[in-house]
Amino acid sequence: MAEYRIERDSMGEMKVPADRYWGAQTQRSFENFKIGVEKMPVEIIRAFAVLKKGAALANRRLGRLDETRCNTICTVCDEILAGKLEGHFPLAVWQTGSGTQSNMNVNEVIANRGNELLGEKRLHPNDHVNMSQSSNDTFPTAMHIAAVVSLEDHLLPALEGLAATLKRLEAENADVVKSGRTHLQDAVPITLGQEISGWRASLERDAALIRAALPPLHELALGGTAVGTGLNAPAGFDTAVAEEVAALTGKPFVTAPNKFHALTSKDELVFAHGALKALAADLMKMANDVRWLASGPRCGLGEIRIPENEPGSSIMPGKVNPTQCEAVTMVAVQVMANDVAVGMAASQGNFELNVFMPVCIHNFLQSARLLADAMVSFDRNCAAGITADRDKCRHNLHNSLMLVTALNPYIGYDNAAKTAKLAYAEGVSLKEACVKLGFLTPERFDEVFHPEEMV
Repeated sequence: MAEYRIERDSMGEMKVPADRYWGAQTQRSFENFKIGVEKMPVEIIRAFAVLKKGAALANRRLGRLDETRCNTICTVCDEILAGKLEGHFPLAVWQTGSGTQSNMNVNEVIANRGNELLGEKRLHPNDHVNMSQSSNDTFPTAMHIAAVVSLEDHLLPALEGLAATLKRLEAENADVVKSGRTHLQDAVPITLGQEISGWRASLERDAALIRAALPPLHELALGGTAVGTGLNAPAGFDTAVAEEVAALTGKPFVTAPNKFHALTSKDELVFAHGALKALAADLMKMANDVRWLASGPRCGLGEIRIPENEPGSSIMPGKVNPTQCEAVTMVAVQVMANDVAVGMAASQGNFELNVFMPVCIHNFLQSARLLADAMVSFDRNCAAGITADRDKCRHNLHNSLMLVTALNPYIGYDNAAKTAKLAYAEGVSLKEACVKLGFLTPERFDEVFHPEEMV
């Protein structure tokens, strides 16, 4: 069997691996952009399969494409979506900023595989697979499809699963009264359930913010072609193809009302990634809280216990570390860094086209993927197994000098401060200090001092 075959494009002949469906334009990009190891995200390839199928159906509906070619394009797109053509999309993220080469990669694979199925060359990558389209409107469309699918089908379910676990923990620990903390210093009491409710509410708010970012992402650039004018696309194609994509995905995609904006601006992705950054910030805070509360086992706070998943040290026997918390916080750092790249890439829309689209969507999808995976892992391997150390919570609560705040209504702020300072200086209880200073009798102190009721 031949190692290579000859493919041709407008620039001439190219040797292409015989066992690959891509053509000359893909091969040129593969050879000219050997940069990094980051390949075009699989989510983008799947999104292209959806839009190419939708375009074929719309073109057939509008009388531009015959039934045989349309059906063949649809069949190959279904193979791509089923993962049957993995290994045929080799191009780097670091390519042309319009994503033209990845658009042609998909066009060529569909055409060559389709012709194989047909047993004759009836599909041309440009004339048929790319009919009524341009890379300049297909790549932004693929970006939006991929972003919506990633957020709706992967990220939000992971977020909701973790929030549900926290809601369970919140109820289970509603009666566990512990010391609150502000500025990493002792504060007035709180229940562990109340503390967890703050984490849960943060995630629910993040979910609402992400959902608020979805409607602009439902708008598709397809139909604008090269510069937004819709040149070479039939009247009604933009609406028809958006309807087909919506039907294929089950999501409310519509045609963008202004294609000039859709081609050059990436503000929708910046806005949506801002919601991802908000989620990352809340996950960072929650994971840090968990590892602080679980610190120890003897010399830390130790108010909660987390699952012991693996040995924590290659030299210290018996050590177990909060590794799931560390993974979440590292993901949060990456997402915050990605937000800078997404914003900077979106700012580079010169005239009629943004030419930083591959790096923009690469970072966006990485953030969505990492956050979803991290939340599933944290939920399964950490949050689900959190339990309260009730004795340690009770000990820390009654050892807290900030319980003196309960005495403010009875002895005043200044006298309460004197009480706390004396208790700390002499290592005695608040009761002993208060009685010693003559502010309350022992009986009156016991009558008004009830830490468990301070929540």
